[in-house]
Amino acid sequence: MNDMKKRSKSKSIAPHCYWTRFGGNYRLTNDSGEHSILTPGQFGRFTSGRGLPAGGRKYAELQAKGFIRDMLDFDDQAAKWARSNAYLRRGPGLHIMVLTLRCNHKCLYCQAGAAGVSAEGTDMSLSVARKSLDLALSAPGEGLTVEFQGGEPLLNWAALKEAVVYGERRAAAAGKEIKFALVSNFSLMTEEKASFLLKHGVALCTSLDGPADLHDLNRPLRSGGGGSHALTVKWIKYFQKRLGKDSDCGPAALLTVSRRSLGREKEIIGEYARLGLSSVFVRPLTPIGFAGADWKTLGYTAREFAGFYRNCLGHVVRLNKRGTVLKEKTAFLILKKALGFKDNKYVDLRCPCGAGLGQLTYNFNGEIYTCDEARMLAWQGDPLFKAGDVFKDDYAAVISSAAIKACAAASSLDAQPMCARCVWRPYCGVCPVYNYRTQGSLWGQMPANQRCKFLKGVFEAVFDLLENKKVGQKILEKWLAPENYGA
Repeated sequence: MNDMKKRSKSKSIAPHCYWTRFGGNYRLTNDSGEHSILTPGQFGRFTSGRGLPAGGRKYAELQAKGFIRDMLDFDDQAAKWARSNAYLRRGPGLHIMVLTLRCNHKCLYCQAGAAGVSAEGTDMSLSVARKSLDLALSAPGEGLTVEFQGGEPLLNWAALKEAVVYGERRAAAAGKEIKFALVSNFSLMTEEKASFLLKHGVALCTSLDGPADLHDLNRPLRSGGGGSHALTVKWIKYFQKRLGKDSDCGPAALLTVSRRSLGREKEIIGEYARLGLSSVFVRPLTPIGFAGADWKTLGYTAREFAGFYRNCLGHVVRLNKRGTVLKEKTAFLILKKALGFKDNKYVDLRCPCGAGLGQLTYNFNGEIYTCDEARMLAWQGDPLFKAGDVFKDDYAAVISSAAIKACAAASSLDAQPMCARCVWRPYCGVCPVYNYRTQGSLWGQMPANQRCKFLKGVFEAVFDLLENKKVGQKILEKWLAPENYGA
């Protein structure tokens, strides 16, 4: 009898979990990605060991989600964790090829070190393209995605075309699945190039900063004047017509938020809706390249970005309630873990981070970096994150390089004092390149880290909506329905 009483008392003892106070309540998460909300009274009983009523709804929820230590379903919890962290069992699946540093745009916040259209010695040769693909295909895993970036990759069409044809042939011989993606401003697109890309199933992504005046201000053509928005929109519509509405190949668009974007949330989201795009990816600036040099003009505080993001997400949800199908991509990636318990395949939100372990970047000259941001930092004169060279190193040498080992060690959230106990730990990841660039250390200092503050603002906005049954919960949950689950 005494044993039974002890057992009954211990059923509500809290296992390892994370919590924070918000508003008047408490938010809980755990390593499997589950989350819950407790009132102050419930939280007091939960943490003191007094327990919640065993027959109550909240007790049943906490038990099902793995928050009751003596009632844990270890198989369920382990399976959820394994699905969310599936990337740990694979090698790098994303391989970025920088086909050229040349670009016909002169974006005010350019992070890529773009050179003028007539610059020499900045294009990837066909031999570098082939060697890059050979190394990428030697990585473990049954499939990989090769993403073409620049500069403007269409300025080196010969290398792009060769990479696709050569990559398909080599992947077939190796028994691997290969996918291609193009990140382009679309301004140099032609029907001939478009037909080749569509024939080979190349996923298409561009940048769209909002209405024409804002987009053209942020992303002017090097030749002067406006018109970049008109060209982008022209080819978005072209590909939509050729591909249909629900194609996995896009076209998709990215929003880079500058100070000029603040206060124009409704117009920006409205532009994405007007063009019939399936998602908007609201991304903060990274202080590398031109954005870092001109941060006082282009940048903003974490509080300002959090407010902007929250407003954008609110506009997206309201459009969905009126029948417009539009996702916010960051929220969707978070929900894939928080509701779907799936690997969101987003290298920026991983522990350890995706630098080297989830992605590799092949510069135009054959140098290999842990990620694209690392390559951009090298352009500014600091090659700290260089992991190898396609002409000198094989995959084993690259993946065991000091740069990749250092990034893995520095991005373990368990070793980050502020991250190890953070409520957002199950969904988050740190960026050693950002830390090094802004704080002079791969580890960074999280209490003063702006990226950390940016992400906290995003998580809070997403979960506030998710937990609001009247406003956003049903909309956000619908995004994960099988028929709406495309990336």
